[in-house]
Amino acid sequence: MQSAFSRIQAIIQQRGAGFVLLLDPDKTSLTTLPETIVQACDAGVDIFFLGGSFLFHNNFDDFVRTVKAAVGEQPVILFPGSMYQLSSHADAVLYLSLISSRNPEHLIGTQVLAAPLVWKLGLEAISCGYMIIESGKLTSAQFLSNSSPIPRNKPDIALAHALAAQYLGMQTVYLEAGSGAELSVPEDMIRQLARHVEVPIIVGGGIRSPEQAAAKVQAGARLVVVGNFFEEKANTHLINEFASAIHQK
Repeated sequence: MQSAFSRIQAIIQQRGAGFVLLLDPDKTSLTTLPETIVQACDAGVDIFFLGGSFLFHNNFDDFVRTVKAAVGEQPVILFPGSMYQLSSHADAVLYLSLISSRNPEHLIGTQVLAAPLVWKLGLEAISCGYMIIESGKLTSAQFLSNSSPIPRNKPDIALAHALAAQYLGMQTVYLEAGSGAELSVPEDMIRQLARHVEVPIIVGGGIRSPEQAAAKVQAGARLVVVGNFFEEKANTHLINEFASAIHQK
């Protein structure tokens, strides 16, 4: 069976970039979840990321199982806010190291604790150098990790971190402005990384329009993640437009 990462690479090859819908189990109704997934797949979502900053409900495994049962060929990837957000029903887990931080707990500590669980669950691990980018306000990711973001006007700092991730063998790098960020990751920073980094660049946080999503792809993003924006039901009719904007190939 083809790996989840190979499927992601195929999506990028075929469409130029992939449209990722991030679903937070604390903000998504389990009752309406199957309908939401089917509508998203029909609208052009390529990949689903599942996870959030917290876990107020003890139904994460059911949540992942429900998503997996409703999708078609789209990969279902865990985007865990903690080691408690793991499930054998997913295709893979985004194995994050917060490389923009100097906090050893988020660089390697939690990863060591989670490793036996990932192994026992038989999950494919997609290694990812995760970077928090300054976004105009304090975000959950920044607060909970107790780390300073990379300044948005310092693309060279982001490039140095991304190159380090690549040289360490990580499969992806993720530029994260944060859920509900005032400002999304600047295109100049994405462009700088895209010129020099060979692994796929994931960009998320603060993306609120198809035009913004298109700009991220044109700058070099290969996966564009949108989540918080579509938690508002009034915005769901724009999913098709986001898909068209992201699929530029």
